[in-house]
Parts: sequence; structure tokens; C-alpha cells
Amino acid sequence: MAAAAPAALAAWKRVPIGLELYSVRNELQKDPMGTVRQVAAMGYECVEFYGPYYSWTVEQAKEMRKLLDDLNLKCLSTHNDGRNFLPERIDHAIELNKIIGSRYIVAASAGRIEGLDGWKKFADQLNAGAAKMKSAGIKGGFHNHQTEFKPIDGVRPMDVLAKNTTPDVILQLDVGTCLEAGQDPVAWINQTPGRIESIHMKEWSDDPAVGYKALFGEGKAPWKQIMEAAESKGGIQFYLIEQEGSRFTPMETAQKCLENIKKMRAA
Repeated sequence: MAAAAPAALAAWKRVPIGLELYSVRNELQKDPMGTVRQVAAMGYECVEFYGPYYSWTVEQAKEMRKLLDDLNLKCLSTHNDGRNFLPERIDHAIELNKIIGSRYIVAASAGRIEGLDGWKKFADQLNAGAAKMKSAGIKGGFHNHQTEFKPIDGVRPMDVLAKNTTPDVILQLDVGTCLEAGQDPVAWINQTPGRIESIHMKEWSDDPAVGYKALFGEGKAPWKQIMEAAESKGGIQFYLIEQEGSRFTPMETAQKCLENIKKMRAA
């Protein structure tokens, strides 16, 4: 058994494992620097800042970058209000993301969209934003929720976005919401090769008392198949643990989820 372990480990690519900081949002709000230090101490390799980061000044962003560098922690992406892709807001998003070293500016939601034509217009908005980001060496992205996997007139909005956005717009897969919508995350990765450069490793349980509060590996997500597809076809660059709460404190939850994914990848 011991001799088989290296072969099993070699089957996985070297993909960084990070934390979407929304998982520890209350702690981050109270003590941003201290929270980032704790996350680094757990063994996470990268983080994703979310919405409130946009209100930072340039000086605050520089202070955070210094801390990240001191901790050898990367910020590879940020989550954004979809409006941050609009001309009047995009420059500040690009400026902050360049300072903190982020490679992706991801729209966390589309807001209120009406019909398939509305989704096509939103795809145009993503393309326009991504074109400007590209000149700064940053990619745009979109993060799904349940809505995008629920068909409208027989067509899923995610299919509209995939078809009508350029490869400069990554499709960040949220596994938990995909599963809750009754869709197959492995099939989606295989359907959109090269577009899944990051994944929110959010768990989902069909038990209504648990739902998103299942720890990584304790729900219904077929994680090994998801990672195999992501690493062979999806174009994955990094994984992000995300939790909306569990039976443990947020920090304990983040630690346990990291331990669980490491154990799974070592098995």
C-alpha cells in the first residue's frame, strides 16, 4: 500500500488550493490583516477577495499586497458586482487587481436579467469588460449560481453565456449551486473545455437541514471526477474552497475543508 501512494499523488496536477474569503467574511470585516494571516497559517496557497475590496483605496491595496507577499500568499482573483465591468467602474477594479496581483476579475452575479436576450446583452457586457482587462494582463470571468443553470424556454443561461462570450471570459464554476439546480458539474466542465480556470469547491447536501453547510467531501459532489475533468479538460489554474457556514466556526470550517481536500488528493 505504501508503494502505491506516490503514483496516486502523481495522478493529480499541481493546482493551488485557495479560500474564497467570503467564507470568513465576518472575521475579515473585523480584522482584514489578521484574518489573512490566519488563512495563510492554515496552509492555503491563495485567496479570493470579494465585493467590499472594491472600496479600498490604492494605499489599502498596497498594504494588503505587502502582507500577501510577506506571507507568500497569492490573490489570484476577486469577486465583483457585475457593474464593475461597466466603463465607469472598471478602471478602479483593474487598478486594485493589478496592485494585489490578481489575474482574474470575476463577476459574482449578473443581477436581475430578463429572458434569453437579457443574458445575451450581459454576455456583451462581460466581453467589453474583458477586452479592457486584457490590455492590463487580467482576464474577466463569471461565477454561476443556480439561476444560470435553470432553463428558460429550454435553454440554460449558462449555455448562452458560454456561447456568446470570448475565451477571455472564464466561467468560474460554483459546484454547490450547480448541483442544487439539478445539473452535472462534470458534464459542464467537459462541455466547456479550457473555460473553467477556477472552481468554487462548495459542497451541497440533499438533506434540507444541511444544504451548503456540508463540509467539503461530506456532501454529494463527485469531487474526484470534478477534479479529473478540471485538470484534463477544464483548464483549471486554482481551486477555491467556499463555505456559507457549517456546524463549526468559520475558521474551523475553512481549516477542516482544506484538510479534507488534501486527504482526498493524497488518497
